[in-house]
Parts: sequence; structure tokens; C-alpha cells
Amino acid sequence: MSRKRVAVLISGRGSNMAALIEATKSVDHPAEIVFVVSNVPGAGGLATAVAAGIAVASVDHRRFGKDRAAFERALQAILVEHRIELVCLAGFMRLLTPWFVEQWPQRMLNIHPALLPAFKGLDTHRRALEAGVKRHGATVHFVVPEMDAGPIVVQGAVPVRADDTEAILAARVLTVEHCIYPQALRLVAEGRVTVADGRCLVDGQQVREAALLAPVDRP
Repeated sequence: MSRKRVAVLISGRGSNMAALIEATKSVDHPAEIVFVVSNVPGAGGLATAVAAGIAVASVDHRRFGKDRAAFERALQAILVEHRIELVCLAGFMRLLTPWFVEQWPQRMLNIHPALLPAFKGLDTHRRALEAGVKRHGATVHFVVPEMDAGPIVVQGAVPVRADDTEAILAARVLTVEHCIYPQALRLVAEGRVTVADGRCLVDGQQVREAALLAPVDRP
């Protein structure tokens, strides 16, 4: 089976991108990161991708002013040019229009630092602490036009401790992110994930394990 050609879209240092690159180095992995694109020229993750021998490009959204459609057409054009089959958003800090999302039905993944559907949007760790939840975590989901609302592929959970700060909790969740994003990409690239009634099925079955609990001794 040929490996799926994957592009990762970033805006910053790209730590999840780096985790995906590391996980897909093996030739028996069903996906291959072949392209990294940033909307921020000089984003730290671009250097990481270049060091790994991966093609990179920048599509600076600022050049397009308020014309989001023009920015997305330029982005779509280079993805098509590189024959991309799957897209992974990894800290890509741009809201995408329905037009762009619809170019990639069930072929674009995002990772969100919360256990969706809880805490959509920004500042998830602060909001989790303020809410007093006992479990927090991260979610990999298919991208749909509504923000942070797509079918869930994989989730990973961590405990929330009484002495957690926002930074400490964020670091604990990030460790889980780096585990579950490669896992989700593998499942999708292998063609094992389908969507029925808005829910992801793996091998045709509803996954019973709603979350993967990270070891409690993580920092």
C-alpha cells in the first residue's frame, strides 16, 4: 500500500508537527509528511521541517489583507501542487472558511487541547482549571466548518491536580497530544476510520475507550 502524502499546517514552533514527523519516519508507517506550510514566514517549525528533509512553504496571510478567500485559494493551490492527500493542522492559528474545509472532507485533522466538546476555542487550560474539572486532555478530530466540532478520532486524558498551574497543566496535556496525533493519523491513513451519524468508527466499530489516561506521574 502506498503511503499517504501528508501536509502539516503550522503557525509557530510546531511541536505536534515534530511529533508527526518522528512517528512517520518508519517506511512501514501508512503516512508520510512531505510538506509543511506556515502562514507565518519564519515560523520556528519550518526550520525543524527543513532539518528533517521536508519541503516547506510560507503563505503569509497578511499579504491578502482581509481577503480570506484569496489566502485560502493560494494555500489550496500549493497543496494540490504537492499532491497532498491528508492535511494535519498543528497550531495553525487561522480560522478556515467552509469553502476550504469542504475541499478536504474527512481528510483534514486538527488537534485541540481539551476533551471536546468541552472547552472549544482558546485558553482551554485556564478555563479547565477555573471550572474545577478532574480530567482534562486533548482531542484529534476531523475538521468541519464549525470550529472544534468535527467527529472525534482519538482523545487522551490527564488528571487535573490541586496544585496545577496553567503552564503545568498545558505541559502535561502536550505530552498526550504528541502521543495521540500520530495515532490518529495512522488510523486515518490506514483507512480504518469512517464517520456515521457524526461519530467516528474504527474498523466499523464504536471505540469504547473514550480517552487514554496518561500516567499520573507525568510532570
